[in-house]
Amino acid sequence: MKKSVLMIIMTVMMAVVMAACGNNNTKDAKTETTEPAGNKTNTAAPAESKELTIKHKLGEAKVQTNPKKVVVFDYGVLDSLDKLGVEVSGVPQANIPPYLSKFEDKKYANVGSLKEPDFEKINALDPDLIIISGRQQDAYEELNKIAPTIFLGVDNTKLVESFKENMNTLGQIFDKQSQIDEELAKIDASIKEIHDKATASGKNGLIVLANEGKLSAYGAGSRFGIIHDVLGFTPADPKIEVSTHGQSVTSEFVAEKNPDYLFVVDRDSAVATKGTETASAKDTIENDLVKNTKAFKEGHIVYLDPNYWYLSGGGLVSMVEMINEIGAAIK
Repeated sequence: MKKSVLMIIMTVMMAVVMAACGNNNTKDAKTETTEPAGNKTNTAAPAESKELTIKHKLGEAKVQTNPKKVVVFDYGVLDSLDKLGVEVSGVPQANIPPYLSKFEDKKYANVGSLKEPDFEKINALDPDLIIISGRQQDAYEELNKIAPTIFLGVDNTKLVESFKENMNTLGQIFDKQSQIDEELAKIDASIKEIHDKATASGKNGLIVLANEGKLSAYGAGSRFGIIHDVLGFTPADPKIEVSTHGQSVTSEFVAEKNPDYLFVVDRDSAVATKGTETASAKDTIENDLVKNTKAFKEGHIVYLDPNYWYLSGGGLVSMVEMINEIGAAIK
């Protein structure tokens, strides 16, 4: 009798326990299925920031990957970061190229001009990284006191190689290496195509910068030397001195060299204040002397876009546009 009672009691207790478990499971299942997907907590850990040592022309810097507040003084780097979808905090807004006009917005701090950084404003931003190039190298020491500063200017004697090095540096810092690799592969293909066209044409070229009615010539190894060194145009004069500001020349020089192609960079239009009139590069170039050249007679005077060639060369966007302009000019 006692055993029977004990068995009954144990059976009842087990039934109660099982019922309780069933209710809990049902409650849990309802909670999981009715919770809105958008309200679920993402438990994935954020990517850890790593410290990189970036060596550059002016020294080296310890940089954290994916820095949040970045000041950029080089428009080529700026167009590259924009292409990669990387946001920046501060830029020099004077003479910003039209294709980068979004950075004139007040959401971006105006950190001075290309040659005169506003140290006070930059310091107030408390940036994580500052990127400069040739026009700001004299300010490097002062900028480096504010935040890690790296130099990403291109080397004109090996323009494409240094451009690729700069892009790979951006890829490391901002975790964009796969995108960088893809863009560089496209650029390599374009370079080969244009180089083959230029060499097959057998034509030579002369590059001049027009500035306030005066002319400067640029040859191989110069800031515009990509036309000769990379894209395959034979220099009309292989002895042009290599310098930042070019070799001062005259219309008589252009007529004497009689190039097949004359490539013109209009500095005045690139640096002019908005709303002001500037000297016309066409008026400077197309005088009676130059009109006797093969370039003029064959319609081969090419006015290059100074926003890419003078202000922002060396970016993922500007490099493509520069290459395409030369390709489009070959007839």
